[in-house]
Amino acid sequence: MVFNTFQMYRKDMYQKLQDAYNRAAKYNYQLGVKLVRGAYMEKERERAETLGYQDPIQIDKNATDEDFNRGLKFCVEHINSIGLCCGSHNENSTRYLTELMGKYNISPNDPRIYFSQLYGMSDNISFNLSNAGYNVAKYLPYGPLNEVIPYLLRRAKENTAIAGQSSREYILLKKELARRSTNSQDS
Repeated sequence: MVFNTFQMYRKDMYQKLQDAYNRAAKYNYQLGVKLVRGAYMEKERERAETLGYQDPIQIDKNATDEDFNRGLKFCVEHINSIGLCCGSHNENSTRYLTELMGKYNISPNDPRIYFSQLYGMSDNISFNLSNAGYNVAKYLPYGPLNEVIPYLLRRAKENTAIAGQSSREYILLKKELARRSTNSQDS
């Protein structure tokens, strides 16, 4: 299956998701959907300004979050024709997808649905999902440093959920190290 990335920070992306689904239904093929919030907001805003067309970016992060979750719901409601990869570091969206799966009686290990986070980020989300039986993939960007490093910096900067989770992840890691240390001393 080939997955198309739908960057939900764009105002038009939810409609593009529906259009892609309708094309897949018309031509009888399985649609691969990777939902992400997005990575190129500044570039797209700058391009729109330079070329003189309307800014395609959502008005704020809340609008992006709403469309992202609306996209998750759409995909789950059409899961018989869609393969879904939820590319998110956002705990609320991750929880929402697990709730949707429960509501629609979709098992955690259903091969049509995967969760994905960037390698080294939101490992607590990845671990807990995997531990609960959900399909999880970690992705690792690669390429020339002049392209990969700015991408990684944007991931950390643009996703305020990551910034808020960083200290939380650090605390969780410290607790886990302390637990392991105590367990090894008890042995």
